[in-house]
Amino acid sequence: MRENKKLEEIITPSLESMGYDLVRLLFQEADGDNRTLQVMVERKDRAPMSVDHCAEISSVLSALLDVEDPIDGRYCLEVSSAGIDRPLIKFADYDRFKGFMAKVETKTLMDGRKRFKGKIVQADEKDNIVVMEEENGQVRIPFDDIAKAKLVLTDDLIDSYLKKSV
Repeated sequence: MRENKKLEEIITPSLESMGYDLVRLLFQEADGDNRTLQVMVERKDRAPMSVDHCAEISSVLSALLDVEDPIDGRYCLEVSSAGIDRPLIKFADYDRFKGFMAKVETKTLMDGRKRFKGKIVQADEKDNIVVMEEENGQVRIPFDDIAKAKLVLTDDLIDSYLKKSV
C-alpha cells in the first residue's frame, strides 16, 4: 500500500498537467517476473478517451518511471481508461454518480452479507454511502468498509456518458 502511495505522488502531477485525473493505481505482483502496474485514468473534461490518449500517457509515464525508478525489477505498465462502468474509488465518486446503479462489496458482513446492488442515493456527511436496493430498500454503508465498488452498465449510464454529463 505504501508503494502505491509513492507511485501516485510520482505520476499524479504529470497526469494532471496533461489534463487527466488518476482514478486508480494498482500494483499487482504475481509469481516471478509477472508484475503489473495498472494506471486507470479519465480526462478532466470527462470526455471519452481513445487508445491514442492511453498511448500518450503510457509513453510519458514510462519515461517518468524510468527516471524516478521507484520499482525494483521488471514490471509491465498498463494504462487504461476508467470506462463507463468504472470503479468507484474516492468518496466524491459516489456523490458524482448519484442516481446511477452500483455494485458494492464490503470488507465485513452487514446484515449477513457483503454484496449490495442498487442506485446510489447519497454520499452523506458522516462518510456513509446510501444505496437503494430494489428488494431491501435503503442500505447505509460506511465508506471505510467498502472493499470494492463499481458502476453497473445501464441505459441511463450510457446516455449520461454520451451526453458527457458525469
